[in-house]
Amino acid sequence: MPDVSEVFDNIESRPTTQVAALDLGSNSFHLVVARIVADNVQILHRIKQKVRLANGLDQHNILSQEAIDRGIDTLKVIAESLKGFEPDTVRIVATYTLRKAKNAKEFIRAAKKVFPYPIEVISGIEEARLIYSGVAHTNQDTGQRLVVDIGGGSTEFIIGEGFDAKLLRSLQMGCVSYTKRFFSGGELTRQAFKKATTAAQQELELIDDKYLKTGWQTCIGTSGTIKAIVLLAQSLDESNPEGFVALDDLEILRNQCIDAGHIENLQFEQITPDRRPVLAAGIAVLIGVFKSLKILTMEYSPAALREGVLYEMEEQLSHRDIRERTAQSLATRYDVDTEQAKRVHNTALSIYDQCRKGWKIGGQENNNMLGWAALLHEIGLQINTRGVQRHSAYIIQNVDLHGFNQEQQSLLSILIRFHRKKVRPEEIPEFWQFDAQVVFKLLALLRISVLLNIKRQDDIIPEFDVDASENKIVLTFPPHWLEQKPIFMADLSREQQYLNALGLELKFA
Repeated sequence: MPDVSEVFDNIESRPTTQVAALDLGSNSFHLVVARIVADNVQILHRIKQKVRLANGLDQHNILSQEAIDRGIDTLKVIAESLKGFEPDTVRIVATYTLRKAKNAKEFIRAAKKVFPYPIEVISGIEEARLIYSGVAHTNQDTGQRLVVDIGGGSTEFIIGEGFDAKLLRSLQMGCVSYTKRFFSGGELTRQAFKKATTAAQQELELIDDKYLKTGWQTCIGTSGTIKAIVLLAQSLDESNPEGFVALDDLEILRNQCIDAGHIENLQFEQITPDRRPVLAAGIAVLIGVFKSLKILTMEYSPAALREGVLYEMEEQLSHRDIRERTAQSLATRYDVDTEQAKRVHNTALSIYDQCRKGWKIGGQENNNMLGWAALLHEIGLQINTRGVQRHSAYIIQNVDLHGFNQEQQSLLSILIRFHRKKVRPEEIPEFWQFDAQVVFKLLALLRISVLLNIKRQDDIIPEFDVDASENKIVLTFPPHWLEQKPIFMADLSREQQYLNALGLELKFA
């Protein structure tokens, strides 16, 4: 038997990484802190702060200053729990309300002043994928599963098997938005429940046929609304299976709410007081879900979006970034010329490596974005060779890119949109994760790499040196080589003018 001290020495010597995931939801902000040990995610602690961000969203999708202030005040509190974390070990994702808000940048701008980590606004499909990932890593059921997550502003529906999500949708219905829409005065009437449930079923008309045809063996519900409802269902009858809810339970709970008459009269001891104001809307939505999708019973899972984020961070830290698979899959789907993509990719990353110190553009994320842009820059060739940059950018901007948040997807689209022809800086949006000068320099590197491989052949361009400093980049070719390539030299001269629009100076010799 080994010495006990040796066993503990071995345990202590295992590499561990502490990570944190923060979900800026429409109802609550959730922080989960975990450590990664031997490819396993171990949850250390959780923090939940009720914010009800969606309450501040008006009919014009403008987020009120009061809601922004509530969110920023909450971030100040959470920031204390994240002191000492390295930037690449913290990921913050924002969902429905900040997706929807036209003035979301005001929130993010204010957040940057009190919170040192970038906020990623993710699409509904990406939110659904991450939710499913969280469930798939923690539930051991077999066969196909339907996962339902009722949030504050949206509800996600995913059908998958194992770790593979097959159908993903996000519908605009949630416990906070429906409370505001159908129960704003606090009155709990049968008519209000009927209207809310009917509205939910109308939303579900978008997906119910396809989901019912696909089918599932188990149905799983996640997040706070379903957790509260499952707790209440258990209290109705002790013989009810623990952790499950059925349609009969939901209808009893609805009737109890109607009997109470008003949100303030609800006496459900099993749930926290701050959950009660949005409970009725959650019940109404879930009744609509059960009826439209013909669900018999639903099991609660404690895993949700933030757990999915944590497991994805573990994969990225282990160099298994899902975005790499997404980019490769997209290249295959659109029959990209892989040989040319590799040439541009290799050239771009080689030049990037020589420029990153002089241009101060280091960091794995910048390297990744440049590489994926190089891989996918000709994805629009299937549409038309003319204006390929516009076609490629359109595809990237509008396709579901699993693993990419909205800013990353937008940056990828911008890099590809302006990889050739005239650059229009005024059409390049403001980014929060990426500095404007870094974006311009990544674009310059992609453009130069495409130009260097314009002949679409190997070994056409000789070895050359690259030097970068401040806003200047210098390409140095072997003596007299450029003199023998007048057309290529003319191309470089034209590129000088294009890059001037970005405030960058290209020199070559």
